[in-house]
Amino acid sequence: MQERKLGKSGLRVSVVGLGCNNFGGRIDLEATRKVVHKAIDLGITLFDTADVYGERGGSETLLGQVLGDRRKDIVLASKFGMVMDDAEKLKGGSRRYIMRAVEDSLRRLKTDWIDLYQLHRNDPLTPLEETLRALDDLIRQGKVRYIGCSNLPAWRVVEAQWTARTNGLHAFTSCQDEYSLLVRDIERDIGPVAQEYGLGILPYFPLASGLLTGKYRRNATMPEGARLTTTQRLADRYMTEANWERVERLDDFAKARGRTLLELAFSWLAAKTVVSSVIAGATKPEQLEANVRATEWTLTPEDLAEIDAITG
Repeated sequence: MQERKLGKSGLRVSVVGLGCNNFGGRIDLEATRKVVHKAIDLGITLFDTADVYGERGGSETLLGQVLGDRRKDIVLASKFGMVMDDAEKLKGGSRRYIMRAVEDSLRRLKTDWIDLYQLHRNDPLTPLEETLRALDDLIRQGKVRYIGCSNLPAWRVVEAQWTARTNGLHAFTSCQDEYSLLVRDIERDIGPVAQEYGLGILPYFPLASGLLTGKYRRNATMPEGARLTTTQRLADRYMTEANWERVERLDDFAKARGRTLLELAFSWLAAKTVVSSVIAGATKPEQLEANVRATEWTLTPEDLAEIDAITG
């Protein structure tokens, strides 16, 4: 498994990461155990979860139960900031909440430290300096090693880097945002910011919630139990006429080269120098094998230009 630096930091992560959002929700403890152990055996080192995953705490709890001695072999990433209670009091980026949230995550994960602790979404009610000072304290206490952000607008990321630099605080090392062959919005804003400030991009939904796996066909029966089959809001978002046309052309592109659509989706992201690791979830061990193999395809400049013409 190829490894890359997370942005300009010294932290190295596998080019394929494991998204842990299915744990405690779509799959149970034993299924999680199989996926986690298979991922480690394949050389995947970046495990990305969040306090809110798995019905608020379920993903972290299962990871804590499964990892055991193998905790030391991985880069464990989690997130905070999303709503964690029905009253919507436990959320955001305030010092008061962060200090509670990290202790809750550490307890569920059964670990003394989190390698990458990420602000899950923008908190317009809290000054960024307050959030960054709290996170800086956690790094100094040894509870967190690196910090990152997710789903922040580009201007907010710039503000965060400027605030950290001018106040002598630890800065974000990564941005986790949606990025795929079908969703390329970050190339206009977050991408250039990440390039300028040395931030590593961690794409999530690299397969557009499954549309880029190759298992869906236009006007065909939907696969039973699949994400786009069971979640109508995602189907409405991704299964547009424009996307179907792109997917069919991308599929033809891949087949002409003896490859699959899934391989194209992963290898295209891996070809981006600003991308540190491609975060993809899995419910079965065999999905991990396919994800890891997918990054072995090295696209040529001509390939990339043709892909741009298809998806542009």
